Amino acid sequence: MTRSKAYLLTLLGASLWGTIGLFVEYLYQAGFTPWETVAIRAVFSAVFIVFILAVKFPGYLKIKMKDLPFFMGTGIVSIVFFNYCYFLVIQEASLSLAVVLLYTGPLFVTVLSRLLFKEWLTPRKLLALGFTITGCAFAVGLLPGFQTTVTTLAIAAGVASGFFYALYSIFGKYVSRTYHSITITAYSFICASLLMIPAGGLAAKSSLLFQPQVLLFAFGLAIVPTVLAYILYTLGLTHIESSRASILSTVEPVVAIIIGVAVFGDRLDGWQTLGVLLVLSSVLLVAETKKTNTVLPADSL
Repeated sequence: MTRSKAYLLTLLGASLWGTIGLFVEYLYQAGFTPWETVAIRAVFSAVFIVFILAVKFPGYLKIKMKDLPFFMGTGIVSIVFFNYCYFLVIQEASLSLAVVLLYTGPLFVTVLSRLLFKEWLTPRKLLALGFTITGCAFAVGLLPGFQTTVTTLAIAAGVASGFFYALYSIFGKYVSRTYHSITITAYSFICASLLMIPAGGLAAKSSLLFQPQVLLFAFGLAIVPTVLAYILYTLGLTHIESSRASILSTVEPVVAIIIGVAVFGDRLDGWQTLGVLLVLSSVLLVAETKKTNTVLPADSL
């Protein structure tokens, strides 16, 4: 594969992550709550990923039972609660704000990695932390006038989505040297679906779920911004440096914000736009420090 093709696949995968709002907003309009939408994404994605691996790459489905707690961490603690908080911000505020607050994730990864893995806080990382905090403050309206129309619930859920987003990398780090990233993803969704099948509330809305148009968007949520996005990003990642892939992945919030503004009528003033640019800059600063392959971020899920 040529380098240019690898770049293109990586960009396409990251761009597809940014389309998630199109599917989530429709499911809200159809009558599903954020929690039920998490269940739809977890269960349908698990079915697709397991089916693909069972047919084409069964070896990737082999794990040791002693590692199951880490997959429960990536699946239940991270994926379920990250998605719930992220979807809640979309419902309470907007898609654009949700994706900006989600990108507090690198901040939490940096801090937790320092505490758990004794990774150094370099000047670039500290600068990135400052950019993230300042950028999010501008995005939600706390700066420059310390006044905001965004609810406390939306802000808290947005920051929580970044925290749970970061936990995927933290839990995944413990098994990333033993398993392929697609195995980690598959079992993360399997564990997430095992919780969400009984707890997701879909049984009570089975008649609604199995309507043809709802099924179309449910399958779309599982395929387009999840399975297909992951496959394309991973294919590209195998042929380029992970640091470059991380930089290319910042197209995701750009796509999400464009969709939010163009499709859902989100509005960003000048200060909020500055906040978005600061957050994106912080991601680029952190990405440039990465020199080795790492577990894919939760948003690739």
